[in-house]
This record gives sequence, structure tokens and C-alpha cells, in this order.
Amino acid sequence: MRLFPIAKCRPGMKLAKKIFSQEGLVLLGENIELTERLISRLEQCGIQYVYIADPKTEDIVPPSLISEETMQHALKEIRTNFREMMDRPKRKKGVTYPYIAQPLKQIMNMIIDDLSSHKDAMIMLMDMSSVDHYLFQHSLNVCVYTTLLGMSNGYTKDELTTLGMGALLHDIGKTQISIDVLRKPGSLSKEEFEAMKQHARLGYELLKDEPNLPLLVAHCAFQHHERIDGSGYPRGIKGNEIHDYAKWIGLVDSYDAMTTNRIYSAPMLPHHAIERLYAGTGTLYEQQMVQLFRDKVAIYPIGITVKLQTGESGVVADLNHSYPHRPIIRVLYNEAGEEMKLPYEIDLSKQLTMMIVSVNDDLSEVQHAAGI
Repeated sequence: MRLFPIAKCRPGMKLAKKIFSQEGLVLLGENIELTERLISRLEQCGIQYVYIADPKTEDIVPPSLISEETMQHALKEIRTNFREMMDRPKRKKGVTYPYIAQPLKQIMNMIIDDLSSHKDAMIMLMDMSSVDHYLFQHSLNVCVYTTLLGMSNGYTKDELTTLGMGALLHDIGKTQISIDVLRKPGSLSKEEFEAMKQHARLGYELLKDEPNLPLLVAHCAFQHHERIDGSGYPRGIKGNEIHDYAKWIGLVDSYDAMTTNRIYSAPMLPHHAIERLYAGTGTLYEQQMVQLFRDKVAIYPIGITVKLQTGESGVVADLNHSYPHRPIIRVLYNEAGEEMKLPYEIDLSKQLTMMIVSVNDDLSEVQHAAGI
């Protein structure tokens, strides 16, 4: 299968991967043939990339970080509990309400079990084929990515559970922000931005007294926008004043925000997002955290189209875990842009003179993203 920008999809192409709704339900199944109407609807729903069936790449199948069952269950619980928290401040005193700790711990057990079954997995974009409420999908993405990083960093299961719950709930304070501010398509005014920044403090207030929820989870919500040079918010704390869990979550939150379609900005591909994170090394983010993150991110997603400096182009067929910036490429077109009758593969980790010069015809300098 190949990963196509929706703008380049044409009627007659067939989907190679399911597209899910905000409920975790299947909206469009595999092998559905795209029409102009379907392509238009996917664009309206915010889908930027889809996996397309292709005989020359039918054996290229990007692995999933978590199972479909886990994803569906997690999105359902996130949606239910976030909406419950949205209404909680309006409730009268003395009115009982369901606690969120237990269902979220169950989600974390499922996620940790899924990730533990393939510990060498790379961080790959999760919501390429999901039509979802941004807050719900973003919270799940940040949770999965952060938990995978925590595993690589040697955290115990109890530590991973707390870290993952902190990641899952880091933006819970946004349930208390005006929907007009959250969904504004343009730039926020100074007053609106100040209101938005309150979500970190509001998240802490919502979580700090939640039964059976570690207080550290509340502090993750409080601190995930703090930066090591003191330039973050809401308190402008710096360095060791920020808990490591919040530093991890802040790093991953920034990455996912950049690589996810949002009302006010189109998503970046991973190599551009990594470049942005590197620009903040030592000021916004800890250097060793950015380096570990870079080493765990699939900079070039499996199935995406790339062009080599020879003029040949093809798709990313597989990853090299030791060299994520040098994947295995299946060459489909020669330097003249003609389709090859017999495609072949190049392992860039062994062909060090070969370089990727563009992704999806984007001619920007991609080498910076790989730190080379």
C-alpha cells in the first residue's frame, strides 16, 4: 500500500486501510473505491493522507502501534470521560459522579500490553486514517507515543501507567475552555490566547483531588507547557522544577500538534516536525529527550513517496530501527519519471551516498530532520 496525500487521490483508487469515526467505528472499509464525492468528503473531514492499494506495493503494510480493539476502546473511554469532566463543574455539590481513574487504568493496561509485544516499534503517525474530535485523538496519540518513549527510557510498569495517564489527561483542562476559542480557525487574539493558556491550570484543578489518581498526573496537566528555559506557562518554571514526565509529555504534545490536522493549520510530515523540535533543543526541550525521540520516530512513514538525489523515486518499504533517517526504499520510477517494469529496493543504511531529497514532491532540505 502507498500513503497518498488526499489532494493527489483520484477517483478509481481503492483504500488499503480503514477510516475510523470519532466513536472508533469504521466509516470506510478496505478496498472501497474512491469517488470524487468521497474524496471531497474526506477532505472536509480533515483527512490529509490515506493508504491506497497498489499492486507494486501490496506487501508493504505499516504496522500498528496498538490494536484496533485497543484504539476503539480507548477512544470510547476518552470521549465518555472527557465529556463527563466537561460537565462536572456545573454539577451541584453533593451530586455523585463516576470516577475516571479505573477506566483509564484499564486503557493503560491495554496500551502497555500492546506496546510490550513489540518493544522495538518506532513511533509512527497514528491518525492518518481517522475522522475524529481533535482533542480525543490527540490525547490518545500523545499517550501512546509517550508510553513508548517511557519504555525505551527504562520506566517500570507502574511508572509507565502514571506517565501514560498523565499523557492521556494532559489536555483535560481544554474541556473547560470555550468551544469558540478551541475551534477558532484563525489566529487567537491576545485575550483568547490568555484564556487558552488557562487549560493547564484548569486541568490541574480538575485532577488534583480525583480519587485513586496519582497527584503526579495532575502535575503533568499543570506542567506540560512549561519549558526548560522558563519561557513556558502557566508559571514560567524552568529546568529541574519541571517533572521529567511533564517534559516528555510536552515534547510529544508539540510533535503531535505539528503532525496532526488542526482547524488553523495543515499537518507537517515527521521530518519537518523533528527539525522544529531540534531547533528547541537546550532551550525548550532537554537534549537527551529530543535525541531519544528522534531515534524512535519513523521520520519517513512506511508507504510514503520519496525522491532520491539520483532523480529516482519510490516508496518507503521498511524502516531501519538503528538508522530511522535511512529507510529501505522501493524504487518505482526512474530518473526520467517513467514507471519501472521491475522495481527494486535500496537500503539507505548500506548505501550511504544515496540521499532522500524530497517527500511527496516537497523539495525542502530534509537532511536537517535526521540530524545529518
